[in-house]
Amino acid sequence: MESFIIETKQLTKKYKGQLAVNNVNLHIKKGSIYGLLGRNGAGKTTLMKMLLGLTPPTSGTFTLFDQTLTGHEKQLYPRIGALIETPGFYPNLTGTENLEIFARLRNLNASHTVKNALETVGLPFRDKKLFREYSLGMKQRLGLANALLHHPQLLILDEPTNGLDPIGIAEIRDFLKTLCKDHGKTLLVSSHILSEIDLLADDIGILDRGVLLEECSIKTLKEKNDNLENYFKTITGGKGIA
Repeated sequence: MESFIIETKQLTKKYKGQLAVNNVNLHIKKGSIYGLLGRNGAGKTTLMKMLLGLTPPTSGTFTLFDQTLTGHEKQLYPRIGALIETPGFYPNLTGTENLEIFARLRNLNASHTVKNALETVGLPFRDKKLFREYSLGMKQRLGLANALLHHPQLLILDEPTNGLDPIGIAEIRDFLKTLCKDHGKTLLVSSHILSEIDLLADDIGILDRGVLLEECSIKTLKEKNDNLENYFKTITGGKGIA
């Protein structure tokens, strides 16, 4: 039987009566990279927030590490690292100082842990640049470093390459693949960029206006469709995805 590290059943979220996520059934295999593809506003961030306990589902359930949750339990979340929306850090501290605070909150060896995390994402240790002086790409890298501080088994990353130049995107992509292949981590990664999911993920879920339109392996999707761009335009009602 397939082992799923995340499985959702009819997961739904309404805001003021409006459906943001509508009866979504996800199946994310342990040790894989799952790409959640959808345009801005498709419901990707809301879905991730429910999985992280940051907002409760209106209805439906989900399992993490084979335990069924309703969105309120917190005992499993130390096994998860996350980057959701724009990373929040203290603007008048350096990247190192910011991460040392988070490391201490998690009862980690601050200096050693922070140094390793920064090196992993390509940021300098003990740099004097303040967070407010960081480019958007540097902020994303620091957010990834924070997600990795406690060596989580599962990473939930919302648009992790946002703001990076093409070289930076390729570096992060290779890094995420290494985390999965060489370190056995499972990744749920969202993006609105078709080509990025194609290059990164093992499996794909296509979310549009809160509805999961397709879920399969990238390999299967390519076998069924000669032109992925045209397929996405068709499945999303002609609007397509970048």
